[in-house]
Amino acid sequence: MEKLRRVLSGQDDEEQGLTSQVLDASSLSFSTRLKWFAICFASGVFFSILGTGLLWLPGGLKLFAVFYTLGNLAALASTCFLMGPAKQLRKMFETTRLLATVVMLLCLVLTLCAALWWGKKGLALLFCILQFLSMTWYSLSYIPYARDAIIKCCSSLVS
Repeated sequence: MEKLRRVLSGQDDEEQGLTSQVLDASSLSFSTRLKWFAICFASGVFFSILGTGLLWLPGGLKLFAVFYTLGNLAALASTCFLMGPAKQLRKMFETTRLLATVVMLLCLVLTLCAALWWGKKGLALLFCILQFLSMTWYSLSYIPYARDAIIKCCSSLVS
């Protein structure tokens, strides 16, 4: 337990790789960044669930689109506390994540446009689904070989 505390607080001499990178990303302490990551991520999940619940109310599609999009933005922003905003933006626009990032950001904007200004309920729902899929694909890019495993699994189901 003591070793875990030292690693998480950044005092372990053996683990200077990841720990030092994370600590250099911000002036906040490691425990503060972990707390704000958890708060921001939990609020993102809460807003997404709240938006889904509001979908079933009369005229709730606009609220659903706003809260669901807000939830995804909060969940995406939560990782800024772990690696810092500049590094997060650099990683988002790396070649391996570029397409997923562009589609995700485009779907965030188009969801709000379809629900709030255009008044197209079906289109807003379609963009929310695309938002979810692109956010999932983007998140999988941070797990080694996860995208390859999903592609192989889907291709084996199709053939």
